[in-house]
Amino acid sequence: MESKEPNRVQKNQKSSFLNKLSTIKYDYWLIAILILAAFLYAWNIWEAGEANNFYTAAIVSMTKSFKNFWYASFDPAGFITVDKPPVALWFMTISAKIFGVHGWSVVLPSILFGIGSVYLIYAMVSKRFGRIPARISALIMTLTPIVVADSRTNNMDATLVFFLLLSFWFVQKAVMNHQQRYLWIGFALIGFSFNIKMLQAFMVLPALYLYYWLAAEVNWKKKLLHLSIATVFLAVFTLIWPMSVDMTNSSKRPYEGGSETNSAMELAFGYNGTQRLLGQTTGTGGAFPGMGNSSKKSSKSMTPPTGSKSKSASGTKSATNAPTPPSGSKKKSATGNPPAKPSGSKKGTMPTGTKGGQPGSNKAAGGGAGTGGGGGGAFNIGTAGPFRLLQKELGPQISWLMLLAVFGVISSYAYFRGSKMKKWYALTPQRKDLWLWIGWMVPVAGFFSVASFFHPYYTIMLAPAMAVLAGVGIYTMIKQWREKSPWSMLLPISILATSILQAWYLTDYYPTLAWVLLIAGIIISLPLFVLPWIAIKLKNKRIWSIVALIIVMIAPTWWSLTPTLAGSSDGIPSAGPSLLSAGGGGGGMGDSQTDSTLLNYVEKHQGKAEYLFATDDSSTAAPYIIKSGKAVMAMGGFNGTDDAISLKQFKKLVKEGKLKYYYSGGKTGGSNNEIVSWIKKHAKKVSLSNSSTQTNNSSSVTVSSKTKQTSTASQAPTGTTAPGSNSAKTGATPPAKPSGTKTGNAPTGTKPSGTKAPSGSKKKLTTAQLKKMKKSGKTGAPSSMGGGKMGGPGQSGTLYDLSSIYK
Repeated sequence: MESKEPNRVQKNQKSSFLNKLSTIKYDYWLIAILILAAFLYAWNIWEAGEANNFYTAAIVSMTKSFKNFWYASFDPAGFITVDKPPVALWFMTISAKIFGVHGWSVVLPSILFGIGSVYLIYAMVSKRFGRIPARISALIMTLTPIVVADSRTNNMDATLVFFLLLSFWFVQKAVMNHQQRYLWIGFALIGFSFNIKMLQAFMVLPALYLYYWLAAEVNWKKKLLHLSIATVFLAVFTLIWPMSVDMTNSSKRPYEGGSETNSAMELAFGYNGTQRLLGQTTGTGGAFPGMGNSSKKSSKSMTPPTGSKSKSASGTKSATNAPTPPSGSKKKSATGNPPAKPSGSKKGTMPTGTKGGQPGSNKAAGGGAGTGGGGGGAFNIGTAGPFRLLQKELGPQISWLMLLAVFGVISSYAYFRGSKMKKWYALTPQRKDLWLWIGWMVPVAGFFSVASFFHPYYTIMLAPAMAVLAGVGIYTMIKQWREKSPWSMLLPISILATSILQAWYLTDYYPTLAWVLLIAGIIISLPLFVLPWIAIKLKNKRIWSIVALIIVMIAPTWWSLTPTLAGSSDGIPSAGPSLLSAGGGGGGMGDSQTDSTLLNYVEKHQGKAEYLFATDDSSTAAPYIIKSGKAVMAMGGFNGTDDAISLKQFKKLVKEGKLKYYYSGGKTGGSNNEIVSWIKKHAKKVSLSNSSTQTNNSSSVTVSSKTKQTSTASQAPTGTTAPGSNSAKTGATPPAKPSGTKTGNAPTGTKPSGTKAPSGSKKKLTTAQLKKMKKSGKTGAPSSMGGGKMGGPGQSGTLYDLSSIYK
């Protein structure tokens, strides 16, 4: 009898669990939306290649030891870290440890977090507003173009958004269940999120304080106490990692990449803090004032838009090969002037932010920074001001339905007034939740409207609040329209305004379809304006509102599909039709090639040295770390400007035999000048050759990518000169002049060998052809750092032997 009793208990427990499962009410619309999200975020992800190779290299390094894992070391030797905290990379490293380091495995956490964000939005909205608004909100989040693009990369943004939403979910649960422990968990998660992307997480913090103060059903003294305790949790989880870094002796940990003082706290409040708002002055090789703000003076100091003629550092003229605009379109540059015609072209090329590429470098063709996929380039963020988010530089990534969100706030706040409320401003439970999302939207939108330095893909931070306010607003506007409310005109006004905005976004790519969308928006708006005044009943006329919503969802849905169809996973992610063309593609920092001759040589002669070689920046070092799994020293960090090592320290490493080679393939300048000068004065140049590279002098070498390059892709970036790469100094064969330029040094983003430049080309390659060429090694030079970041393999350089210095 004793032996049968446990079995009976187990059977009862099992049957009870099955009964619970059978009583769960599944929302099949939600399941369909989650499947759609999984498709958009994961399909073709096996084409990810190296994804953002800056972070992929760090993931390789973090799998080597716990020390590298904790500090987010960029290289296996633990010399320098990436310029972000490690939390997001921890998830990617765990995935890579389980599945191996592949493009898809390092992107997998972002995919899962992206899908999770869609579910959390549904869960939060359904609790207060019902299932229908929750479905609409979840669908809008799923189909926001920049959400799709970000969720397909190993950048941190999709991870950050998920944990911020999880924080909001816990705080909402604390209010609804009257349990303070959920409040403390929510604030602890904000601190956790700080260690994903630092101060960016704090942009939504005011919303939580405001929401709990308005919504918690306790007196003000208890609210103050609860929020004070929650703030303690916030502080602890915020500071636990950066303080552990700063309190560790600098000799026992990697240099904190991106910081000026080797401090994680300084990194958080400087490079990743105030400089994002006021303008980047560190880690970039110079100040970036304005980054597309309204100042004409500051805009002139930036990299000229793609397609304009500019002077290189040496004073010579050069021209990029940007794709030509659609027939009949007339575009102006970011400064308001028409773009200059490149040599040999009959039509003016598009400036940054117009058709012809994605933000950052061109993955397919090694394109330059500053081209935008229906939006801005890696640094082209439009003109600062209240309407910046609606401009073409940022709008096609995030703002297709922004006007619906704005009108939706008005509609939903009026709709949820409640019949028993005497005062119009009185708060109902639904209104309190609206303040939660308004509290998210306003400070984030305010930041992007005035900030001087950010990438367009950062605007994913707006997506959750925009999706919820638009989703709830659509529901209430339709309700008010069908009920002939005084607010009924908000629906046709918002549909008409959204159609006009979307048609404007479409003009750069599909001018005919832009007119079709505009006319359709006008036609569907007319009955929405008229019917409430002439129809007796509107309950059976829901078809008009449904058709209107379908019309305004077509364009953002297509934009969201483009990263999926292109199989993109870019360092500077974006969405847009140019991803599907030969001139489109990556946001840089993605697939890159290593020089097999160089790699084989340094591996063969490494001996007991700790590093394969040293180089100037991470864009040069990353592909070699990924390929070999061995340490490559990026002396200046992400962009070659970190003061991570002194000449004295460098000499010591050389003298001890820990460092035998230096490769000049990356960006020079900044903190590396003194070291590079010493190397050039004392070290010997190594003579290497392979089938794709010939030299005229046995004492020097031009080390380029292993594929044949006959055009400008093998040249150093505009305005930079790698030490030893000058043919006069090294004896290397001078590069041939590219067509249409007056100098042998073409700017970053020129055409690869074997393909025609996008500008004026008669034939465009399909995405399938590009992938085939890429796999066969015929695409030419790899993409350089996104957003104009210099350096990278596939450019002229010299290998120096340091071991002979102290012999």
